[in-house]
Parts: sequence; C-alpha cells; structure tokens
Amino acid sequence: MITLRRSEQRGRGEHGWLDSRHTFSFADYHHPDYMGFGVLRVINEDRVQGGAGFGTHGHRDMEIISYVLEGALQHRDSMGNGSVLREGDFQRMSAGTGVRHSEFNPSETEPVHFYQIWLLPARLGIEPSYEERRFGDDAERGLILVASPDGADGSMRINQDARVHLVRLAGAAETSFRVEPGRRVWVQVTRGGLTVDGTAMNAGDGAAVTEQTSLLLRAEGGGEALLFDVP
Repeated sequence: MITLRRSEQRGRGEHGWLDSRHTFSFADYHHPDYMGFGVLRVINEDRVQGGAGFGTHGHRDMEIISYVLEGALQHRDSMGNGSVLREGDFQRMSAGTGVRHSEFNPSETEPVHFYQIWLLPARLGIEPSYEERRFGDDAERGLILVASPDGADGSMRINQDARVHLVRLAGAAETSFRVEPGRRVWVQVTRGGLTVDGTAMNAGDGAAVTEQTSLLLRAEGGGEALLFDVP
C-alpha cells in the first residue's frame, strides 16, 4: 500500500530568513496523523537565505542526517568539528549524550537548500560522533546506500536498524527495491519526478510504503529521492 504525502500538504515555517517544510510534526506544526514513520521522526526541507542560519543550540539522543541540494552549509559543533558542506554532501551527527552545534549559510548572496532528517536511536546515552561523506558523482545512478547500522558499502554508520538510500535515476531509468519482512519504506522525492509502483511523485512529495514486499521506482525525465528502510 502506498500513502502519499504531497509537498503542499506539509507543514510550513516561514521566518523570513528561513522557509522550512515539515513532512512530520515539528516545532509549531502539529499533525496527529504525521508524528513520524517508525523510527523516522523528522524530514525537514529547509531554504536559508544568505548570511543567515541556526545559532548554537543543543541536541541529544537523536541520529541527525543532513543532505545539501544547493548552496553551502557551514557546520560547527562542540565536538570540535567545523566544515562547509556543499551540494551533494551528506552529514551524520549522533547526538547521544548531548551536542551543541550551529548551521549557517556562509554565502551573503546565495541561499542554501538542504534536507535535515532525524531518526530515533536504538540506544540512549551513546557517545556523540560525527561524519560527513559524498556518495558517488553525477554519473552514478541507481540505489546508493548512504547510512546503515553497520556502515556497509562505505555508508555512514547510524545508531539504529535503519537504512537510508539515495535514489538517482536518469531519463526513464528504473530500479527496484526489495522490502524485507517486518520492514516498511518512506520515499521522499528531492529532485525531478519519479513514479513509485506507478504512483507519480514530484520534488517535495513523500510516500509511505507498507505491506509490500517490493517496489519499483521509475524516473520521469530524471529524478532523485531519499529512500528510508525502517523497522
């Protein structure tokens, strides 16, 4: 079964410097039917204006993944990490016992467009950790494993039995995904258009896939998505 969550149905936070779309309940946006999807708690699509950002703030007991679609995102944290993520870069931060960090757009003129994802951890109180990675290049297509509990295939290691894939399809290409027993999938389209088992989706759309053993993703003139495989 596929349950669509269209882009325009998401919650929205407009703050001048920040335009944020919330797939699930977040901050001042609350929807009782969208409190998360299994261990997947937050999918926010953020656009931050030049020279603005999130000042130093704290997180704990959360697995946080960021993916930059356009522009640059400057990160600093209490673990001593500091870097600038650019288009195509992924970042993973396990907040564990507590991390303080800031995220800013280092450009004064160009916005930054990125996704931030939160997953509930399997264990509380772990030691905080951080990594960032770029997966493949524009020529690499299909299913690319971005995050997993065991760091398989060079993926970032997360403290949860969940797997995050980047789906990149060119033209009218297609790929399939096997859903293991007891698992379910959330698909979030990040660029272009895709169909999921024949259901058309565009950038910003999400879909819950439940009670299925497989799904077929097909591009409509090229498309990209994040695929979350969760218990």
